[in-house]
Amino acid sequence: MDTLRIATRKSPLALWQSEHVAERLRQAHPGLNVVLVPMSTRGDEVLDRSLAAIGGKGLFLKELELAMLRGEADCAVHSLKDVPMELDAPFALPAMLLRHDPADGFISNLYASLDALPIGARVGTSSLRRQAQLRALRPDLQLLDLRGNVNTRLAKLDNGGYDAIVLAVAGLERLGLGERIVARLRAPEWLPAPAQGAVAVECDGSNAQVMALFAALDHAPTRTCVEAERAMNRALHGSCHVPVAGFAQWEGEDLFLQGLVGSVADGRLVRAEARGPGRDPEGLGQAVARALLDGGAAEMLAV
Repeated sequence: MDTLRIATRKSPLALWQSEHVAERLRQAHPGLNVVLVPMSTRGDEVLDRSLAAIGGKGLFLKELELAMLRGEADCAVHSLKDVPMELDAPFALPAMLLRHDPADGFISNLYASLDALPIGARVGTSSLRRQAQLRALRPDLQLLDLRGNVNTRLAKLDNGGYDAIVLAVAGLERLGLGERIVARLRAPEWLPAPAQGAVAVECDGSNAQVMALFAALDHAPTRTCVEAERAMNRALHGSCHVPVAGFAQWEGEDLFLQGLVGSVADGRLVRAEARGPGRDPEGLGQAVARALLDGGAAEMLAV
């Protein structure tokens, strides 16, 4: 194969991530010509409604998958948190790159932290997971929807539409906007989306030549962590419609997984955690999911 075509969304962050993968490929395979195929997706185009209302994060993938099936691209690059728990045939994830900081960032031009916000302050986020945790910590806040790419969201804050917004640290730092983060929301008090901060490559799993190209880019410790988080989410049947958070980290040869299911309506949070051998991320994810369900998450998920 002389040329590899990467399907990508057109947002600045998606283009950064795809070019990052392209450069890693060029380093691993000198002489390989790697080109980007920018595309628009329904998730990018419909900005007046929440992702949950228009079909979920899978909307960011579908057009890119169709491009691969039509032979217009050989692979696609995604934020792994946007990738559904189950991929349609014939797709596979041959590479999960080294994970960036998975934390959420608190961004405000006026206030130094979530605790410093005045009663009734307006906080923007389109994520139900973030809304549930905000509701639990600060039930007095006004939670407002916030869609668009990173620069669009920051502009809405700067124009006075919000007192603060919450965005992923990884996306901000990848775009050189890390100075906008005034506080990091971290585990264990605050949990990210499963696989947040990780970039994944998707391709036709039956194409051995393309699959082999990405072997050098796969970061096994990251893959194990996100597999545990995604296994938990899969067992919970989590989606954009239910606030689910999860974060796994290595402790020696074991994994420590923290999980959370929340309610946007009243800020109730059900938490569970467990440790297990790193060789069985699927089992660890399922164990934490069972503990969450037994702890009251089943009622929230049934809504």
